[in-house]
Amino acid sequence: MTVLYEDNHIIVVNKSSSEIVQGDRTGDTPLSETLKSYLKEKYNKPGNVFVGVTHRLDRPVSGIVVFAKTSKALSRLNEMFKNGEVKKSYWAIVKNKPSEHEGLLTHYLVRNEKQNKSYAYDKEVPNSKKAVLAYKLIAHSQNYYLLEVDLKTGRHHQIRCQLAKMGCPIKGDLKYGSPRSNPDGSICLHARNISFVHPVSKELIELEAPVPAGNLWAGFVYAD
Repeated sequence: MTVLYEDNHIIVVNKSSSEIVQGDRTGDTPLSETLKSYLKEKYNKPGNVFVGVTHRLDRPVSGIVVFAKTSKALSRLNEMFKNGEVKKSYWAIVKNKPSEHEGLLTHYLVRNEKQNKSYAYDKEVPNSKKAVLAYKLIAHSQNYYLLEVDLKTGRHHQIRCQLAKMGCPIKGDLKYGSPRSNPDGSICLHARNISFVHPVSKELIELEAPVPAGNLWAGFVYAD
């Protein structure tokens, strides 16, 4: 975890692929708790420290996560995320080149709670939710392609599921059809950029999270 931005109301971090945003059944320490300890120490605060979770990233995904430091910021950010007022873009490494250089994908996703997996359909089916994303091929390396993904809706495993449905599963994502896992258990999906109006000061916040270290992310040749 690296802090990308902090003020009195919010703190934004670049999470690594092994970290969880919120507590789950693994019992591992979530980022929200790590941040509480960090803030308590940094500001020498007695008593409890408030850290509110405004959105989540899947554990094997790296990149930008926004937390609230006040209840006022939390309720406003929750509303903004719900209303689609927070713009997020992701980078995904895939093995297969998409047939189109860029495009808009619309599917209907059904979530299977037991498997913790979503299934994509071309047409509406019972219990499905509409999922829309735009993608663009922005770079390539010797063996892989780098896609920039702009999420239009926020569904369970949406990017992972829709890219797999397109025939481009994310590298390392066994659950959605990648042939091999990554040695560190990550998948090559990174929450790269975020922009939103600050919930309290109303200034525009635009942030970018550096990609994970290593040859894989470093080896891309970018298109003009």
